[in-house]
Amino acid sequence: MSGDHGGDGREEERPVGRRIPGPRAAPDDRESLPPAGPPEITGPSGSPEPLMPPKPQEPVSGPPLPHDVLQSLLGAWALAACSPEETAAVEDHLTACAPCADEALRLRDAVGLLHSDGTLDLDPLLRSRVLENCLGRRPARIPVPGWAAPYDAETARLDALLRDIGDSEWHAPVRLKWFEGDEQVNRKTTVAGVIGHLMAVDGLVSRALGLDDPLGQGDRPLAPTERTESYWSGARRPPTRAVREPWRDQNHALIRTVSFAGRGVAELSVPYGGFALPLQDALLERAFECWVHGDDIADAVDYPYAPPAPAHLHEMIGLAVRLLPGVLAERRRAGLASPPRHLVSAGSPGRSLHLEVEGRGGGDWYIALDSPAALGSPSHTVAQVALDGVEFCRLVAGHVPPVEAAAGQEGDREAIRDVLFAAASLSRL
Repeated sequence: MSGDHGGDGREEERPVGRRIPGPRAAPDDRESLPPAGPPEITGPSGSPEPLMPPKPQEPVSGPPLPHDVLQSLLGAWALAACSPEETAAVEDHLTACAPCADEALRLRDAVGLLHSDGTLDLDPLLRSRVLENCLGRRPARIPVPGWAAPYDAETARLDALLRDIGDSEWHAPVRLKWFEGDEQVNRKTTVAGVIGHLMAVDGLVSRALGLDDPLGQGDRPLAPTERTESYWSGARRPPTRAVREPWRDQNHALIRTVSFAGRGVAELSVPYGGFALPLQDALLERAFECWVHGDDIADAVDYPYAPPAPAHLHEMIGLAVRLLPGVLAERRRAGLASPPRHLVSAGSPGRSLHLEVEGRGGGDWYIALDSPAALGSPSHTVAQVALDGVEFCRLVAGHVPPVEAAAGQEGDREAIRDVLFAAASLSRL
């Protein structure tokens, strides 16, 4: 069809506009397209006009940003959220300001934790590194005495376990084991009951230091087993997780008191009913009990729990070895051990057993066999027992039968049996 014509017979002229580009070719057809070039714009005459590139904008320069503004931009810089001008200003500033450079590095490392494909689990050694760094920069004004360090460490480790468990796990059943005579006995309780037991026996140390006793100030201090039975029977209801806070407060009070008291307090006598221990040995014994029962709790709630530090484990083994000659003498009086063969005067070397402890906390000890006041001597050794350090402590805790404990035995079998059963009889509720 033709267009409309005017009366003069000429076609009416229409204004010529910009040409609209055709549809974009499909990706599969790109091989047949002509070489890419700058887009064209047609003018009124239909001839193409080249598209002029835009003029580059001149950077706007202003006064340098002050330090506090640049410091406030570090977080945005670490997240790559700054404008190009702000990024350039911050990075120029970091070359001249060391504190801001350190902070920028820490923020950039922290941003790495925000990635969803990374684990959010903290390094298990993070706490120890943080504490080491803090104490390295600013040592404690009143340091914990070295002889109290095992108790401080073991109560802190057990408290970390207790913080991680749920309310229901405080009622998980725990079976406590120990030896009476030559037989292993046990008692069933709960996680909360174990913490109540630890708190009740720790009260012996609190009482000796003049601190509050969780059982009250009676006429005489009860023995450890009596204290536990008294605490359990006196509770109005089964212990719950509410026992954690008073137990931890008691730990802190003990550590704080011995730290401020100085050296003289280490020899303070702590009565245990039928015997007494110097305060430094009593706290070491309490550290041992805390680890053993922490391991009992960890087994009950399926929680990983490592042995103590090797140096602390070595001290615990040494305390048990020092107590063994006296325990041997008591078992003889009760008819549970063989009679002595060669009595010697106090302080003289006598017949001995060589205890070789391997692994963590390892070492060599010589145990006097015939007199509690004799000295163990390598030249008077009649028997040798080899044990792993953790296994020996489990024997002392009453968790391993004596006949199954020793990895290696050599020499006088009667002496070996007497020492192994005496080690197991160190255990108690």
